[in-house]
Amino acid sequence: MAADPKAKTLRLETVEPIGKRVLIRKDEDRKITKVGIHLPDKMEIPTLTGRVVAISLQIERDQDYPIRQYDRVLFNPRNGIPVDFEGDNRLFVIPIEDIVAVFRAADGDASK
Repeated sequence: MAADPKAKTLRLETVEPIGKRVLIRKDEDRKITKVGIHLPDKMEIPTLTGRVVAISLQIERDQDYPIRQYDRVLFNPRNGIPVDFEGDNRLFVIPIEDIVAVFRAADGDASK
């Protein structure tokens, strides 16, 4: 029996944001507090930081937005759209207006 050509599985390689949006990989939620207390599996400290994975062409060309790929950013997740691209589901398409801050080292590079 011949394989149905329409039954091919579509494999996504990249996600490119469109409009005034960026693709962010959200940092993992912390399970340990700053003073070293381990939290139960059901409790986590939510994070609102992440790394910029991709930038739309519109944002890339606009000098008013100092966002670059791999920047670490603080963002408001309210309008973020989760992207089910990988199993961990930590990718979000975020409107540029929801990026609140960019973390930079003194020399201008993004800090870890």
